[in-house]
Amino acid sequence: MQDTDLSAAPARSSSLAAWLRLERTAGIGPRTAAALLDAFGSPDAVFAADYSALAAHVHPAQAHALLQPPSDATRKLLDATLDWLALPGHHVVALGEPGYPELLARIPDPPLLLYIRGLPHVLEGPCLAVVGSRNASAQGRANALAFAEALSGAGLCIVSGLALGIDAAAHEGALRRCGGTVAVVGTGPDLAYPARNRDLCERIALEGCIVSEYPVGTPPLPGNFPKRNRIISGLAAGVLVVEAAVRSGSLITARQAAEQGRDVFAIPGSIHAALAKGCHMLIREGAKLVDTARDVLEALALSPLVAQQAARLPPPDMSLTDTKIDNSAARHSSMPADAALLDAIGHDPVEPDILLARLGCSPGELAARLLVLELSGRLERLPGGLIQRIWKG
Repeated sequence: MQDTDLSAAPARSSSLAAWLRLERTAGIGPRTAAALLDAFGSPDAVFAADYSALAAHVHPAQAHALLQPPSDATRKLLDATLDWLALPGHHVVALGEPGYPELLARIPDPPLLLYIRGLPHVLEGPCLAVVGSRNASAQGRANALAFAEALSGAGLCIVSGLALGIDAAAHEGALRRCGGTVAVVGTGPDLAYPARNRDLCERIALEGCIVSEYPVGTPPLPGNFPKRNRIISGLAAGVLVVEAAVRSGSLITARQAAEQGRDVFAIPGSIHAALAKGCHMLIREGAKLVDTARDVLEALALSPLVAQQAARLPPPDMSLTDTKIDNSAARHSSMPADAALLDAIGHDPVEPDILLARLGCSPGELAARLLVLELSGRLERLPGGLIQRIWKG
């Protein structure tokens, strides 16, 4: 592939080249770039300015960097981006252009360019971010799927990060309903990461969209993922944390959401569960405790961020949104035959020895009964030999 001559490129290519050049200028981050755009109006105007004009808005080293000609790497990136854009369903939207998500544009450090694969219109409606642990429990994944399905059925677009665990379950739940889903990735838009979610990624690109601030070919660098979390929260009117440890990237997303003026919701869990402690911390810090999808919808109905989009939000499907995690009616309608064992397990992780004492059965009998429930997806085994029931409500 030959390098593109930036000075002779068509108007569209020339504009994209200026955006790429600004994005890749050393020492110029999203906040500084936004300030330059406010001052000069466009990337082309930034690069047409002289040193004194630039130095009035940035540090001298940054001004000198902006005066350097575009690098060979930037020229090659333009070629690669234009090739990617030539494929169906591929889009690049610049900050300030039509189609750039309104809420995202309001955050302090919006990305200059959004690479979108799929259906850009899903970004136009009210969105809710659903995040949580990569190493989620089976119960956490079930909760994420159920909440996302109900909220998508109520017309919300579900935003998450395509990671294993809670993210993947949230995308899966959203795809079951009409609201759509958006995966904000930490790689270039041409890559699928992690590889285990490749099929899910392709489904999202067909029925929702993949969004990235990183140019084509960008590998999964560790520093990219915490940075992209501000986009997950920035696209949404609120963030729902399903499961999170005390030290978790999901808590970073939640706190960024609060700083951006978004609602933060958290699902509580057992006081003995490590993956519930992050949610409990958020609740102590002011996050809204929710145990039904309806709780989320009622809070968002009062949010000024979705007030202008309220007409697009259809009435919720109450058969979905009224279902609680531990709903007793659901418990009796779907409980397996071994009700006594399920009741003995209860709501919290429990040791097998305690189950033996509660049930008065032999170890062999308990092991057989636990295996039946495990194979039917009604319980999971946690580290340390603990047993936990999985609610399907």
